[in-house]
Amino acid sequence: MATKKEFKTLDQQILILKNKGLIIEDEEKAKNILFRENYFFINGYRYIFYKSQNDRVFIEGTTFDELYAFFIFDRSIRNIMFKNILIVENNIKSVMSYILSKKYGIKEKDYLKASNFSRDYSKSRRINDVIGKMKRQIKINSKQHSATLHYIANYGYIPMWIMVKVLSFGIISELYSILKDEDKKEIADYYNVDTEDLEIFLSVTANYRNLCAHEDILFDHKTQRDIPDTEYHNILKIPKVNDEYVYGKNDFFSVLLIMRHLLSEEEFRLLVYEIGYEIDLLDGKVSSIPLSKILHRVGFVDNWRDILL
Repeated sequence: MATKKEFKTLDQQILILKNKGLIIEDEEKAKNILFRENYFFINGYRYIFYKSQNDRVFIEGTTFDELYAFFIFDRSIRNIMFKNILIVENNIKSVMSYILSKKYGIKEKDYLKASNFSRDYSKSRRINDVIGKMKRQIKINSKQHSATLHYIANYGYIPMWIMVKVLSFGIISELYSILKDEDKKEIADYYNVDTEDLEIFLSVTANYRNLCAHEDILFDHKTQRDIPDTEYHNILKIPKVNDEYVYGKNDFFSVLLIMRHLLSEEEFRLLVYEIGYEIDLLDGKVSSIPLSKILHRVGFVDNWRDILL
């Protein structure tokens, strides 16, 4: 049974960190940061600075400033990824609503017919579930969202290009998974990827979107689904163990590989520059552990910038 957790004062929090070998030069500054940012979240970054998983004390010379710098680094890359995932979310919603509206009509009674979706009998329950979720969102937002309210009041229906604005990325990902194969292909062709790959890309991206929106720890998050091997795994010469790539499958770097396919060339280049800037900034603030250890924990190989080639 887990040890019962008790409230710890700021002084007690500082003492716990110091007893584990963390150097705290300015205790008042550290207490202010812990009070403002939350001890639990900052402490969530301690593992990379531990001597080992068994010897849970800080590597000699590790400072509170380094721990906090890593916390700020994670926040920065999380914010960078979030704004880029929002770009992808808007794009896929636009592409999907255009293609499906063109084929099935602009009124929800037309485009939400079960016959518009996969003919695979095993997906029938999922199809009904997703259609139900979409109808509930229409009902909820018809009186709250200005655009849906406008269309309901003036036209008596909500076209798909408006309806997708109130759907979560998760529902959009589910929607893609139940489309007919020919509709999946038309959407996937826009991104120049296979339909199976795009389905996984959307699912993984939706997972990371939720993580970013709720400000959870990003740098060592792992998804349940692995993305398919890509050409960039080979280009970057990512190492393998038992014929499986070590990085870029279900880690943060895998999301960067997804963005390589779903963002425009210019958008992706800017993303890489922003991530690179934050990595270089962190490297200048952390000296107790090598940059390579940080990169590998995030899922990056040392030559990760070659993803732009």
